[in-house]
Amino acid sequence: MKKAEIISVGTELLMGQVANTDAQYISALLPGAGFACYYHTVVGDNRERLSSCLRNSLERSDLVILTGGLGPTEDDLTKKTVADVLGLKLVEDEKTVSSLVDYFSKRGSAFIASNLSQAYFPENSYILENDFGTAPGCLIRHETEKGQKIVVLLPGPPSELNPMFSNKVLPVLKGETDDCLKSKFFAIAGVPESLVEDRLKDIISGRTNPTAATYVKEGIVTVRVSASGTSEEADRLIEETSKIVRERFSKELVSEDKEPVEEVLVRLCEKENITFSCAESCTGGMIAALVTSVPGASNVIKGGIVTYSNEAKINLLGVPKDVIDTFGAVSMETAKAMAENARIKCGTDIAVSATGNAGPGTMENKAAGLVYIGVSYKGKTFAKEFNFKGSRDHVRRRAANMALNMARRMILGTLEE
Repeated sequence: MKKAEIISVGTELLMGQVANTDAQYISALLPGAGFACYYHTVVGDNRERLSSCLRNSLERSDLVILTGGLGPTEDDLTKKTVADVLGLKLVEDEKTVSSLVDYFSKRGSAFIASNLSQAYFPENSYILENDFGTAPGCLIRHETEKGQKIVVLLPGPPSELNPMFSNKVLPVLKGETDDCLKSKFFAIAGVPESLVEDRLKDIISGRTNPTAATYVKEGIVTVRVSASGTSEEADRLIEETSKIVRERFSKELVSEDKEPVEEVLVRLCEKENITFSCAESCTGGMIAALVTSVPGASNVIKGGIVTYSNEAKINLLGVPKDVIDTFGAVSMETAKAMAENARIKCGTDIAVSATGNAGPGTMENKAAGLVYIGVSYKGKTFAKEFNFKGSRDHVRRRAANMALNMARRMILGTLEE
């Protein structure tokens, strides 16, 4: 695999004013073109520091992609700095001048002298036209003592960078090598990351191709299986390891194509002609929001009821007052009653509920992170206790994901009490 790295230019990135989504977008697509991204660097609008970063990058990488700093203002210094480091002149591109004049003319805007800076590029550049803005990018092939390097300059705004990279840069990069790096992502719910890793220890430790690794987000553990080689070789190596993951997590496996649990549940309900509803307390409508974010959810979800107070649980859901008085709002019994009554009141096939203490601090003498999730389906209703760690928002998100996963497993018949 050829080595690549990304230099993101902009003081606003260093100050945290703008999230660096450009590097994330590019990094996700580079492996398919045969380049492994080894470094991300963020540097401010400073010529000396950018020059130093670029020199280091050219020493160690085959491909260097710079994002940002291509505009018409004084702090847009990327092209001039790259030209200086590579020992190239900046030359005017007549086609870009015409495009800029036409762009401003059609919009009735004044064309000022500084706009012409966007028409200058390091000599011998391959110009990347900008279909969604005024700043074109460029691709430079540069010979060094360590071989040919490719330097790519892209505009910073994602609305301009994303289509330029996907439509104009990737096709060029894919012609550089027959090799690629492919990955498959397995989403696993209901199993701690440490246990997932332990079950897969034999395919995680000591392997170089394919490789497997885990990471966790909001209660969902992702197992990434990656392999390099020709496209066919990578597919074969990934599938050999994928079979092991599927066998060892047959019940807990949510998806293997990056679909979130809410999308998996909606598609399952559509397939089985099952309707869904929910009753929420600590999640405050998050379960319903996740489900309704999926296109086609209107065929599945019939309603969601947020009953944050005890009175709402009693008056809107019909949870017996003596259940709350005896066991508390944060309890297994209340979660069961919420799920069953939501299913009945909304007239759906399945319903889930979530009640708990998202924190911080205790509530009803219940510790922060204690959540009970109920599910009611085909005459069977039960609930499970969970103790989630983290911030209030993290607890709520984990609870919502777990509720959706419990519904999924209940339908599939793999949920155990």
